[in-house]
Amino acid sequence: MDKETIKLLGDLLDEKLDKKLDKKLDEKLEPIKAKLDEHTQILRALEHLAQVNKAEHDKMSNDIAHMKGDIESIKKGLAGVELITANNWSDIVKIRSLIQ
Repeated sequence: MDKETIKLLGDLLDEKLDKKLDKKLDEKLEPIKAKLDEHTQILRALEHLAQVNKAEHDKMSNDIAHMKGDIESIKKGLAGVELITANNWSDIVKIRSLIQ
């Protein structure tokens, strides 16, 4: 056999081996690809859930801040009412002492 024929036979053999290897590799990789796709879907679902949870957490934090502001306002108002009530009681005591 001459070198050219040997080269052609070698190329043909390489081509057949490549096809067989590709087929076997595809058979081996198919379950791995399916598992990877499944994991990718799970990961995307978890990322979406994390974004939803963060949005809900931010909303709750905002609501809590508003409630805290409202409570502080009520406390200030109540302190004013307590002060006025104390002054009124003081005036009532003075008036009672004058009447008796």
